[in-house]
Amino acid sequence: MNEELILDHRSKSFPLEAAPCRAADIGSKGWNVLADDLAYPLAVIHRSALAHNIAWMQDYAKRKGVLLAPHGKTTMSPELFELQLAGGAWGMTFATIYQLAVGVEAGARRAIIANQVLCDADLDGLDMLLAGHSDLRVWFLVDSIAQLSLIEDWAARRQSHRTFDVLLEIGIPGQRTGCRTLGEALELARAISQSPVVRLGGIECYEGGLARCDSEHDAREVTALVERVLEVTRRCDEERLFGEDTPMLTAGGSAVFDLVIPLLRAQGLSRPMQGVLRSGCYITHDNGNYARFLKQVEQREGLDSSLRAALEVWSIVQSVPEPGLALLTCGRRDISYDIEMPIPVRHAPRGARAPAATPADWKISALNDQHAYLRFDPAGTVPKVGDRVALGISHPCTTFDKWRWLALVDDDLAVTGAIGTRF
Repeated sequence: MNEELILDHRSKSFPLEAAPCRAADIGSKGWNVLADDLAYPLAVIHRSALAHNIAWMQDYAKRKGVLLAPHGKTTMSPELFELQLAGGAWGMTFATIYQLAVGVEAGARRAIIANQVLCDADLDGLDMLLAGHSDLRVWFLVDSIAQLSLIEDWAARRQSHRTFDVLLEIGIPGQRTGCRTLGEALELARAISQSPVVRLGGIECYEGGLARCDSEHDAREVTALVERVLEVTRRCDEERLFGEDTPMLTAGGSAVFDLVIPLLRAQGLSRPMQGVLRSGCYITHDNGNYARFLKQVEQREGLDSSLRAALEVWSIVQSVPEPGLALLTCGRRDISYDIEMPIPVRHAPRGARAPAATPADWKISALNDQHAYLRFDPAGTVPKVGDRVALGISHPCTTFDKWRWLALVDDDLAVTGAIGTRF
């Protein structure tokens, strides 16, 4: 179980004069975002949307006949990991050994490290985690003979008898890690099968780098990747290069996860394969990048609706220094900006306890460290000093990493709980 989260004056936006409290007890304070009980900016997660998203993605994976191992790097929140696992996730995905350790502390006992592991400190750490948890299974990525040699060298120097579970990664030319050709992949798979320190547990790829939010393009390019991965899988199956356990086929970011389902449900092999979907950002979704991609998923899948935006950052108008410009108390230290500027989604005048949708002309044009530049039509609805503005985000990962804690709120913005992060 994760160490209990305590909130106090060291927690950004927690009231300085308030007594420290457990996250589980914050709901007893009677605080509400629009009562200005907490300082701005304030990152919040809507409980109803969060629960909906966890259940929706779990149901999606079940209907498709695949397993779900959500990527934990999105939130790095032990409390959210626990909710995902309790909601039916088969396991969790991480990018580093440090992240894995946080997940293991939160109760994960199956994990994919969707990244290469090769340095001594990481191999030492993984070995320690496996030794300390007899029920833990971890698979990490291998994409080169050079990496395999480093793992074998580590084992020789440590006089280790550990056998690591690995996944052969298939990559995309010009993009991230992974074998580029069938020949490279088969050479590596054969070397893995002969190595005493690793066993080949399956094949992995990441399709997200191909996505352009153009359904025709995305379907064509991802299908080509799927076919490449299936060819490697067939050849490894024919040569009996997989270990004794049911081999794994795993893919699935948060943009075009539906297009890799044919890979995860591969048929016609000599033995059953286990398909694992690794989407991460679905848990809170967003108002920008993934919202646009999801519209296309809904069209391809014939869905009326799916995920809901659960994460937003509330700020207050601190200045309206000239017509058409307001400055908000929210900047680069508080909210995502790596894909696009935050998106004004709701606002509440000073004293109001019910938010309304923001006018269509309200836009964030720039961010400083501590300020957001809200542009608006001076002839329309004009924000006033003291008004509150909720900013939606594009790409939740880089909002989570700016907060040590986030408030959980009901639909009326009453603060009912909190979650922590461990970046």
